[in-house]
Amino acid sequence: MRDKGDFLFTSESVSEGHPDKVADRISDTVLDAFLAADPYARVACETLVTTNRIVLAGETRGPDSVTSEHLIHLAREAVRDIGYDQEGFSWKNASVECHLHAQSADIAVGVDSAGNKDEGAGDQGIMFGYATNETESLMPAPIHYAHLILRTINELRRAGDPRVAGLLPDAKSQVTLHYRDAKPIAATSVVLSTQHEAGMEQADIFAAVKPLIAAALPEGWMCPDSELYINPTGNFVIGGPDGDCGLTGRKIIVDTYGGAAPHGGGAFSGKDPTKVDRSAAYAARYLAKNVVAAGLADRCTIQISYAIGVAYPLSVYVELHGTGADVEEAKLEKTLRELMNLSPRGIREHLKLNAPIYVPTSAYGHFGRKAEGDFFTWERTDLVPALKSAFGR
Repeated sequence: MRDKGDFLFTSESVSEGHPDKVADRISDTVLDAFLAADPYARVACETLVTTNRIVLAGETRGPDSVTSEHLIHLAREAVRDIGYDQEGFSWKNASVECHLHAQSADIAVGVDSAGNKDEGAGDQGIMFGYATNETESLMPAPIHYAHLILRTINELRRAGDPRVAGLLPDAKSQVTLHYRDAKPIAATSVVLSTQHEAGMEQADIFAAVKPLIAAALPEGWMCPDSELYINPTGNFVIGGPDGDCGLTGRKIIVDTYGGAAPHGGGAFSGKDPTKVDRSAAYAARYLAKNVVAAGLADRCTIQISYAIGVAYPLSVYVELHGTGADVEEAKLEKTLRELMNLSPRGIREHLKLNAPIYVPTSAYGHFGRKAEGDFFTWERTDLVPALKSAFGR
């Protein structure tokens, strides 16, 4: 995203009932089941969902008490919780196959700690974290409001609120904001496609969701009706996995910063925290958020890189986008490495990631959420005092 000038920027979100998010939810349900039984279990679970079919595949290492039968039951319960009991996709009668198998010994030998060798990264790769002060959550505004619109509608649907009667689990949103001098000032257009029961009039859906969208946006930001696109195809009855195949990890931009910041390419859901695709991306967000929360910069991007089987990152890079006037980025890189052990073990222990905390991350973004207890610990700003002290603030 540009640092200056007038421009439009767009981000999208998808609801928990979107096919890819159904797959993410099931994969994280499997992960949480293993971590509840053994905090050090290893999981890399992929899920496919389509018309009345769910397929689990991947590698695990954990207690025998987590059986295929139990995971099949949990997959059904996850679909039930989302709200799918439709002819083409139902928690009751969908076929559920479990093809999870033992973790590769070649991966395990590189990742496990042994003797004087610390636990290594579960894969090579680059991970990014980002924060900006344009919202209270320190997230980019377009993805923040795209998530908020869908979360608002979904919470009302789950509560049985008559304002959204007839709306079903699958939905997508898209928010375009007008930026002036790198600050968002208004929405120029909003798109919402929401699955609905047969027979509903589109005019009634428009009237129902328009005030909810307006309430999610800051006062005065609502776009004109001519730029409010509600179910622009005209009908959205067949949805969820019956309308489109879903796969784990296909919504990585929705999961992170809505395209406003770089992405290393690795998905999160279904992966235990030895996989730095997930844990290091959480750590990078945590560090970037604390930098901005400490007032050291208006925007912060952090890149961390790893090699499989190697404990410590190969590099840590910080970019303040010209918004940290008197903060030397090289010094900040050194300070952040001193404040947090960025080995897989260090990240897991610092952020308390060896726990069944992942199902809530599977929809509406992994970042910008409220840290509560053991959940979303990477959203805490507890490094702010140390960062301020290090830079004389």
